[in-house]
Amino acid sequence: MQGIKILGTGGYLPGKKVVNEDFTKIVDTSDEWIKTRTGMSERYVSDGEPTWYMGLKAAQQAIEAAGISVEDIGVIIDSSVSVDYYTPSMSCVIQGKLGAVNAMTIDINCACAGCVYGIDMAKRYLQSDENIKYALVIANENLTKITDYTDRSTCVLFGDGAAAIVMKRRDDALYSSFLGADGTGAKYLFARSIPPANAFMTGNGKVDDEFPESNSHYLYQDGREVYKFATKALPRALTTAAEKINFDLNELDAIIPHQANARIIETAAKNLGISMDKFIINIDKHANTSSASIPIALDEAVRDGRIKSGDKVGLVGFGAGLTFGAIIFEF
Repeated sequence: MQGIKILGTGGYLPGKKVVNEDFTKIVDTSDEWIKTRTGMSERYVSDGEPTWYMGLKAAQQAIEAAGISVEDIGVIIDSSVSVDYYTPSMSCVIQGKLGAVNAMTIDINCACAGCVYGIDMAKRYLQSDENIKYALVIANENLTKITDYTDRSTCVLFGDGAAAIVMKRRDDALYSSFLGADGTGAKYLFARSIPPANAFMTGNGKVDDEFPESNSHYLYQDGREVYKFATKALPRALTTAAEKINFDLNELDAIIPHQANARIIETAAKNLGISMDKFIINIDKHANTSSASIPIALDEAVRDGRIKSGDKVGLVGFGAGLTFGAIIFEF
């Protein structure tokens, strides 16, 4: 089958670190409460860096690691739920900053499964168009700008950061994917945009979206419903991707899940019957960075040698939408 070859990875973290104790100064919480319920100890937050800038820095590092010419990139796919502009797209802004003059650009919003969706989309472009030599997939998130720091249950959960992957097509390679969504659960995790408004509006066309009332543009989460979804979606996505190619998940050398909650990952591992030793976890250092969490963990694991050439790797994401997805490939 035709698969992918990852040529280089890169990452970027803002310079400002926030530890659990910092939250005790603004909300009623504690380091123990946060660690016990989420597995998080610290996270990096923007000190003014915009989303596109974090993505650009990660992309530059990935391109350098890949050792390719930026002019040879044929497609840039950028995943984010925290963009800087309604238009232009993050991928367009970054393309211009990189000088990737021959790349078409696409932005996607698949929430925390965004990187998995992006890699699979890039693989399909590489497979279907021989003129596309390399693909660049970026996930950049500035979640703290849509975080409500008066809500003790959610403000501790999120961090900022970016990561990028340069990839090319690969023949006769291990690869499988399974992507999906359950839009009936959209109301369980969301952040509102600007509501309809114009000089002629009377409000007669207002439609109830049946979403809970929320605080402005800040993230709203029904933690219980999201937990129930995630603990089922993670094993389902990986298992289905494996079944499509008759692959034994026990042969995976590493699994990188979306870093949303340590309990979710532990429960999913138990349901899969796979040792936690195979799961790459960095939630204690980064918290939840949405679509950037999987590629940040991948980049760190590649750079410190936990993932190396020839390893069989599973990536699995789940998040708002509700979206989920997994890919299995050989690094």
